[in-house]
Amino acid sequence: MLEVEGRLTEIIFKNESNGYMVAILETHEEEITAVGYLPALREGDHLLVKGNWILHPVYGHQLEVLEYRPILPSTEEGIIHYLSSGIIIGIGKKMAKRLVDHFGKETLEIIEYHPHRLTEVSGIGTAKAATIAEAFQEQRELREIILFLSQYGITPNYAVKIYKTYGENTIAMIQENPYRLAEDIVGIGFITADKIANTMGIAVNSPYRIYAGTKYMLNTFHLEGHTYAPKDLLIQKASALLKVPEEMVQEAVQNLALDQKIQMERQGEEIAVYSMPYYYAETNACKKLIELSRVKMDKLRIEIEAEIQHLQQEDGIFLATKQKEAVKEAIENGILVITGGPGTGKTTTINTLIKIFEKLEKKVVLGAPTGRASKRMKEATGKEAKTIHRMLELGFAEEEDTMMFLRNEENPIEGDVIIIDEASMVDILLMHSLMKAIALGTRVIIVGDVDQLPSVGAGNVLKDIIESKIIKVVRLQEIFRQAEESMIIVNAHKINRGQYPLLNVKDKDFYFIAKKQKGNIVKTILDLVKDRLPKHYQYHPVKDIQVLTPMKKGEVGTINFNKELQHALNPPSQRKQEKEIKGKAFRVGDKVMQIKNNYTLKWESLDPDAEEEKGEGIFNGDIGYIQSIDQEDQELVVLFDDYRLVSYNFSQLEELELAYSVTIHKSQGSEFPVVVMPIAWGPPMLLTRNLLYTAITRAKQLVVLVGAENYLQMMVNNDKIIQRYSGLAYRLNKFYEFHFMKD
Repeated sequence: MLEVEGRLTEIIFKNESNGYMVAILETHEEEITAVGYLPALREGDHLLVKGNWILHPVYGHQLEVLEYRPILPSTEEGIIHYLSSGIIIGIGKKMAKRLVDHFGKETLEIIEYHPHRLTEVSGIGTAKAATIAEAFQEQRELREIILFLSQYGITPNYAVKIYKTYGENTIAMIQENPYRLAEDIVGIGFITADKIANTMGIAVNSPYRIYAGTKYMLNTFHLEGHTYAPKDLLIQKASALLKVPEEMVQEAVQNLALDQKIQMERQGEEIAVYSMPYYYAETNACKKLIELSRVKMDKLRIEIEAEIQHLQQEDGIFLATKQKEAVKEAIENGILVITGGPGTGKTTTINTLIKIFEKLEKKVVLGAPTGRASKRMKEATGKEAKTIHRMLELGFAEEEDTMMFLRNEENPIEGDVIIIDEASMVDILLMHSLMKAIALGTRVIIVGDVDQLPSVGAGNVLKDIIESKIIKVVRLQEIFRQAEESMIIVNAHKINRGQYPLLNVKDKDFYFIAKKQKGNIVKTILDLVKDRLPKHYQYHPVKDIQVLTPMKKGEVGTINFNKELQHALNPPSQRKQEKEIKGKAFRVGDKVMQIKNNYTLKWESLDPDAEEEKGEGIFNGDIGYIQSIDQEDQELVVLFDDYRLVSYNFSQLEELELAYSVTIHKSQGSEFPVVVMPIAWGPPMLLTRNLLYTAITRAKQLVVLVGAENYLQMMVNNDKIIQRYSGLAYRLNKFYEFHFMKD
């Protein structure tokens, strides 16, 4: 790593939100173009920087700054440059020169330690001397904090966030308890705080450490999809992580409960430990679900049988018995769940309900968890469908710099009927927010396939609601004649019943190519995606074909497939801009996926018929294509869902991954013309029946499996579903029993 000392003579570009900068650094030998995150710096500052040379395709060699340390100038000329750089309001070049003419090389020492002497210079009174000293001290504090934190591997970008949180007490507060960083600073977790604490010599059995480590371990349960952790298991895992006796963790759990940081309650034979947001989400969602199921609905003037008969004749459709039951129950109940596999008529049932309710002059609102799912819903119904986040109108709280849903109990969603599709993807936090925003008297229809994988976020909402038997449920089971012609649908139901699928039926849409070695599986899939499927079926290799795999790592994982598919489908070219980050290259034309919810990312709509021209929010699982990369403005532009244009600063690129191949979990809520999937050895917890079922039901027109038949048989046989610790079903039953089954 190169180490250079110099003066910042010119700032060419600066991003005020994150401190990213392109600047000229003047050293004794030459002028250098420096790029990197350099917050709290101004022209005239003296720096010691560490970094590496990079070659920009347009601007040539640049020094990418990885670490820096401000140093105060020691020459009179340097002090004048420093003070007149704008660092201190009220000191320009003339005032800086007068100060240096009077105090010489001691000027900065006078400002810091003897500010009363500044009044010796003409034009500076007592008030101005105090202002100069205060501004200088604030800059000095920030510089010291950046220097202090850099020794623990914390970037200047995060150092500024920490300083804004703790102010002048930053260093003292971190030295007392570095674990507070994990709680107070977004982006700094327990592992980072623990490294800092270890470097500082904080004891392994420090109460601060055990307290923070126990919270961290509880949060890992949430990240794995659980709404709570069994108390004994939490204590056991936290003890192993922290390498301290279980008794110490037990005490930390008790203290966390006393401090109201967690909630403990007995559920049957075990004690469930919740973080407060998940406890409130589960209890409040439970209460609202029951209220919606118990409310007396206004009687609608309609002959249901006659209306169904009329619609069947008008639209040339036939509703099965269960579909008719679903229509009747949706009209008569405050809340209804409709579940069923592919080809069982969920979309036909939704369309029938929309027509009936609109004929009754009821306002129908449609929503789904993801952008792709809402787009599919719009295409299937011909009606506007929004993501649940957009339905709830994500925005800033008044007088607060925090995001929140603007639709809630006081400002509910405006609609008489709310239909939510792909409900298996809805986690407990989103369900809680949705329930808050629904007024009693509104009809709610929840639609989804309960046999698919549960939500990426915590909870098992759809399954819990169905298993509780408290909410009215209609299960669609009949496969319609036209659906029976698709081997995708036939095999999906066979797999769901634990039966081996029918493979390679002539002129059908479900194929299996036998390959045993993983290398041959990868080679065959690359050949299918790049050449065979596009040539034979005229599919676009990037937009129409999606490689799905159970895992991220390994030869048949998404990481390797993305590297190979990017090289095959979108190789490097002098005509294509690209940006590399942590060994991963993004290139114009690449297929990418957002991997975390970002509620503040702004988008512009390219759809002239869209209700909204602009909006905010790109969410976990959204897929798009890189349109442009601007090295000078440090900006990468992605087009999502064919109409939402989003600009990413280079500092935000960790939120994106290549998406030529994605995990089956990440594919939920999406549909692709073609799904190609490797079938090879993997951890048994991943090679499960419902994972295979979810994968093949993502395909609209064609499924191609490539691999070994014994592993396909293993997946069909493996009906083990990883247990999710979720209390919603238990809570629904207990709540209903307590309030409505008393003598």
